Amino acid sequence: MSAAPSTSSGNVSSVRTTDYHTGGEPFRIVVEPPVEIPGTDVADRRARAIGDTDADALRRLLCFEPRGHADMYGGFLVPPDDAGADLGVLFWHKDGFSTACGHGTIALGAWAVESGRVAAPTDGVTDVVVDVPSGRVTARVHTVGGLVEAVDFVNVPSYVVETGIEVPTAYGPVVVDVACGGALYASLDVASVGLHVEPGSITELIAFGREVKRALVDHPAARHARDERLSGIYGTILFEDLGERPEGPHQRNVTIFADGEVDRSPCGSGTASRVASLAASGVLGPDQVLTHDSIVGSRFVARVLEHTTADGFPAVVPSITGTAHRTGEHEFVGDPRDTLPGFVLR
Repeated sequence: MSAAPSTSSGNVSSVRTTDYHTGGEPFRIVVEPPVEIPGTDVADRRARAIGDTDADALRRLLCFEPRGHADMYGGFLVPPDDAGADLGVLFWHKDGFSTACGHGTIALGAWAVESGRVAAPTDGVTDVVVDVPSGRVTARVHTVGGLVEAVDFVNVPSYVVETGIEVPTAYGPVVVDVACGGALYASLDVASVGLHVEPGSITELIAFGREVKRALVDHPAARHARDERLSGIYGTILFEDLGERPEGPHQRNVTIFADGEVDRSPCGSGTASRVASLAASGVLGPDQVLTHDSIVGSRFVARVLEHTTADGFPAVVPSITGTAHRTGEHEFVGDPRDTLPGFVLR
């Protein structure tokens, strides 16, 4: 069990949030973080927040029980790197601050338009440009009749780092590929070990995903080619092939990220890494789309927008389309008389 500092030990007495979910995965938006998070750009702010007592106490307050849970996810809005973006964001989960988050970007795009932060037409497409630790991304928001119908997450260039890596596991040796979609992901077909991506197998899937991630800690593929701050396998994508649709491949996945956290959505940046892998192997052809389902039945549709290079690798610019919906508004309070620290039981 992990514990957070007592709410009475920090500077936070109350904080307002707007909560969304993208394909079932929560995203808690803190528009005005009540603590200062300094830095020269968003990537630097993340690096500093990791070791900052107040920023981390705020993350734990909002993420840990009793105000959150082991699979909570959210973000602090911060200034963008320059005037070319609408906003910046620091993504967080129960184990710290992440480098990328596609489902969070989709939620932020919907929030920016629905809140009026970014003006949008009644019918049309509006780009919400967001600076995240891994670079500059776009939430392309589609509105119909004044309502947000869908959001395209246009990610940073994504690429395959290494294929065919043999990893020892309790199921025997397995072969994984590592690709970068703003964060580094290891992926493998769970049919190779007799598992299925279904809610009833979640305990086994979590254990397996954590095992694969641990096995790759010291592997060269876990080092980011350009920026050491982006190093480390962020998650394990456990997928199964559902066959071919007329428009392209169809897969279902569950992404086990951080330390055993389960993505309820098909995983935005993870889907970007899968697009890179499938395009490189020829499974995702030109003008095709990847239909990517989650363990709870939600769906992203992903495609390649363009081919490019990044960090010395052949790369693609992926676009992942999903939906996000507001679930509530909150004012969380840290009562100085409350001596029970935040906690997570997993």
